[in-house]
Amino acid sequence: MKRILILCTGNSCRSQMAEAFLKSLDPTLEVYSAGTHPATQVHPLAVQVMQEIGIDMAPARPKPIDPFLHRPFHYVITVCDDARETCPVFTGPVEHRLHFSFEDPARATGSREEQLKIFRRVRDLIQTTFTEFYRTHLQT
Repeated sequence: MKRILILCTGNSCRSQMAEAFLKSLDPTLEVYSAGTHPATQVHPLAVQVMQEIGIDMAPARPKPIDPFLHRPFHYVITVCDDARETCPVFTGPVEHRLHFSFEDPARATGSREEQLKIFRRVRDLIQTTFTEFYRTHLQT
């Protein structure tokens, strides 16, 4: 079984969506997400746009990275440039480190519809990227 940790700054949008996608592709994967500076809640628009495609993230909660630093992972994946630059040192073994940069939808401004458009675009990019990651690195 592969163990994967996905990191971003707030653990409120991008890393949560990536975690949910990987779990939906293969429930046997051990997938976690965390933030270098976790938010107080998963962004409601992230929950909404994932629900639109049949993935329920309502129970998800942002988590700090600290409890994961000593655990072994096959992959540690950063999904934002800030997390990549501030990623702490892992004392547990990490086989592979990857970085996929996605725009932060939580910074979207404008009307609710304009914000949803950005959340959907980022969701779709994350889905495409992590589906390809799964096919090329994890699928057996």
